[in-house]
Amino acid sequence: MKKSKVYALCEGAIKVALATALSYVKLMELPQGGSVCIGMLPLFIYFFRWDWKHSFLAAFAYGLLQLIFDGAYAWGPTSMLLDYVLAFTVLGVATFFRKMKGGLYLGATVACVHFISGVTIYRINEPTELFNSIYTNPWLYSAVYNGSYVLIDLILCLAILAILSKPMRKYLRGDDIKALRGE
Repeated sequence: MKKSKVYALCEGAIKVALATALSYVKLMELPQGGSVCIGMLPLFIYFFRWDWKHSFLAAFAYGLLQLIFDGAYAWGPTSMLLDYVLAFTVLGVATFFRKMKGGLYLGATVACVHFISGVTIYRINEPTELFNSIYTNPWLYSAVYNGSYVLIDLILCLAILAILSKPMRKYLRGDDIKALRGE
């Protein structure tokens, strides 16, 4: 195995562990699952540095850990798959923006825009009340419910990334990876 692959896997394991630990530092928790935290932050940094294979593997591992440690909000196999494994694996799409100018921020934003699972799960429970409003449309309910905390997560992560991007410039550019490969 090449040195860079081992390096990527080790860094991925560290970032997934850090993301999992940060997911327990919750600023707010919603009654049916979901919370405001910066757990995704280390993953976005990892996705910016590595290719899609490594990024999706790390995102998948993070989703499994979230299911194992936070799966109390799962409402059966469909919810387990969509709310945890698939929802967190989708975060890996952020890696596709890594070579673009502003890709770190754009990738994080695109990765956070997903709410399919709520549509399938909450269709069972419509109409549903949320924030003193009644929702009969599961798409709208899911967008509002998931958006209520994911948007705050995203804003927090983007703000921290903006603050860290200058001091971490060489790291984010992957200068250490290029040196490892002999570039």
